[in-house]
Amino acid sequence: MPKNPRLLYFVSEDWYFLSHRLPLAREAMASGFEVFLVTRVDQHAERILSEGIRLIPFDVRRHGTNPLIDFLTVIRLLRIIAQVSPDIVHNVAMKPSLYGSLVANLLKVPAVINAFGGMGYLFVSDQLKSKMLRPLVMAAFRLILDRPNTRVIFQNLDDRDLFIKHSIIKPAGSVIIRGSGVDIDRFVPTAELEGTPVVLLASRLLWDKGIREFAEAARFLKESGVKARFVLVGDPDPGNPASVPGEFIARCQDQGVLEWWGQQEDMVSVFRQCHVVCLPSYREGLPKVLLEAASSARPIVATDTPGCRDIVRHSENGFLAPVRNSQEIANYLKILIESPSLRHKMGTRGRDMVVKQFSEAKVVADTMNLYQQCL
Repeated sequence: MPKNPRLLYFVSEDWYFLSHRLPLAREAMASGFEVFLVTRVDQHAERILSEGIRLIPFDVRRHGTNPLIDFLTVIRLLRIIAQVSPDIVHNVAMKPSLYGSLVANLLKVPAVINAFGGMGYLFVSDQLKSKMLRPLVMAAFRLILDRPNTRVIFQNLDDRDLFIKHSIIKPAGSVIIRGSGVDIDRFVPTAELEGTPVVLLASRLLWDKGIREFAEAARFLKESGVKARFVLVGDPDPGNPASVPGEFIARCQDQGVLEWWGQQEDMVSVFRQCHVVCLPSYREGLPKVLLEAASSARPIVATDTPGCRDIVRHSENGFLAPVRNSQEIANYLKILIESPSLRHKMGTRGRDMVVKQFSEAKVVADTMNLYQQCL
């Protein structure tokens, strides 16, 4: 009797797997796959194991260029994947894709899938170190991704076209799957709460998510007499070079510019409490928070950048401002803060878009179809 196919996910952080890949893993198991997860285990081991997933703790530095550490990481991963002997390796994000694809190719794993949520700090940062490393990483990807057994999932056309332009992959090796989807039965429209409008930015607290621009826009509006509350939800990410220092957040709170609610598990409740959602990011894959906001019928102010403009249609379900332009962000926020009827109109449009294009069920079905093609 043939054994069930084995599917191994390689993800940097356990929380990210739960928030972005758990519905997919559940469907894979329901379809007969044995599912393994290689990830850094922080607080969620019990939850993952309770789902029937084989959990393999594995720390991988998301940033850093120490060759010895990288070599030892590859050796440890080689042993793990050789022992599991998967039929499909599904790597999520840039560094797992680099390590995971290299090891999977060495071991001749039948199928390798790499999912890029975005181009990450290396491609967004203007720092000299990032600029120097970028061509080296692209050359490495060119060697390991352009293979017959490999498919690359992109969340938006801009990122896919970037890889094709630089001859990292051929068009046939790429697939567009719109993010990780959103549970449209959980994130549902609700009436706005009465009182002072709340503008929400929910993300990891990284500079490249536009935290500085959000704070500057909030300051502009408060100083001009606009009545609104500006709320940050999320925690800093010390493992990321772009992590916002706690001192900056504390100073903004002390000055009455921002409120910081920390990390929130119940995002459904958070969206019920807000009136407008803002994400002035420098570049995205397909931000889950904006999918959830649109599904919850909240209007959005974001930046005209890859990922954000895949969700926000300017003047339809929100506004798109130029990247790093705090004044334009403030101008668009002011329009929505002062117009409940426009908020309702744009929120309704956003909900319709998500239901038709970005539901979790569609994303899971598209990815499962890719798995079946690979077997």
